[in-house]
Amino acid sequence: MADMSVDLVAIERRLWSGQASFVVAETTEGQIGILHGHEPLLGQLVEGGTVIIDSTEGERIVAAVHGGFFSVTASSVRILAESAEFADDVDIDAARAVLADPNASEQAQNVARGQVRAAEAVRA
Repeated sequence: MADMSVDLVAIERRLWSGQASFVVAETTEGQIGILHGHEPLLGQLVEGGTVIIDSTEGERIVAAVHGGFFSVTASSVRILAESAEFADDVDIDAARAVLADPNASEQAQNVARGQVRAAEAVRA
């Protein structure tokens, strides 16, 4: 299987950059899996979604992402999120508390939803 160059970037920092064999992203059009040689496209990430990257070293990178875009060429994927964090860095109890709070803003609920889903994906 051929590799592709992948960058996961949020406004505040670059989270991950390297070679990957597979990328999964949640878009406004649905979930998409990307392999090397994929047709070029530009997509919009969902609010409170997740991105999963299978690196060529066998590592699985799971991140909660909130909004943004991604760009795909035959040999690269660039994920440009408004905000993102690794699933391992998520405080799942705090995220669940936000989801249970009826006074939490819609944006806070979306971020928390993505955090919980990313953390659960790592544990699955």
